[in-house]
Amino acid sequence: MNLRQLQLLRAVIRCETTVGAARELGLSQPAVSNAIKHLEDQLGFPLFERINNRLFPTQEARTLYQDSEPIFSMHAALESRVQDLRENKAGQIRIIATPPLGYGAIPVALQRFLAKRPKVRVAFDVRRLEDVTENVETGVSELGFVLGIGDHPALVTESVHESRMVCVVAAGHPLASRSVVTPADLADRPFIALERGTRLGTMVRGAFEATGTPFQSVVEVRYCHTACVLAASQIGATIVDPFSPEASGKQGLVVIPFEPVTPVKAYVVRSRTRPLSRLAEVFLREVRAALAER
Repeated sequence: MNLRQLQLLRAVIRCETTVGAARELGLSQPAVSNAIKHLEDQLGFPLFERINNRLFPTQEARTLYQDSEPIFSMHAALESRVQDLRENKAGQIRIIATPPLGYGAIPVALQRFLAKRPKVRVAFDVRRLEDVTENVETGVSELGFVLGIGDHPALVTESVHESRMVCVVAAGHPLASRSVVTPADLADRPFIALERGTRLGTMVRGAFEATGTPFQSVVEVRYCHTACVLAASQIGATIVDPFSPEASGKQGLVVIPFEPVTPVKAYVVRSRTRPLSRLAEVFLREVRAALAER
């Protein structure tokens, strides 16, 4: 007895006529009648009693119906699962980001992504740049989001947004009312610097050097997020990426364009050898949209 025969039997039991079962299954009435007769011959016992043009299942038929219920429930669940996968509404995605994007644009994209796909499970982590590239390279994460990365032999790097570095100060700071801030404006004021040797820290030092302004700081930090927290505490001014001020969650920060213009790009990184899942492609579109709104 195969699944198709069980499906026919169940339809006839539900409909009580071969006409109704044929309509439900998209078959002709003779095809259903012949299939039931063939099944009864094959099994060696009757499945229905025929009374007034209606078919009443025998006890044996009811037993088969009840015992087959888990099979068809599982099949229905599987079909629903396939539909969810087809529409990118189920599955799992693993993503990782450095703090500027991990605390800013990525949560916005993630909220929109999950609102449409409540059955999707997400593994999300925020790490330093070196950890992001390692996780994507080894397959721990499928997508990574970083700022200012160069070429990487094992990864595909693609720009998803371009902006510029900004000056961040606390409200009430002497520079808070400026329409633009330059290295000269920061020369004699307490300055919170990004760590020497980091990509963004090197870019800021390059801007000072290009204008012939001496570079000096009162505090040096690794992360832009930390620099914004210190700026909010009125320790000094800082130059950071445009995502970190909002992501820091600190109130009273003033963000001012920094000149000379110091470009900063957001990148997505992915493996060169493993294709992206359909879910990852959809999530990447959400990230692009969230960044485009900035």
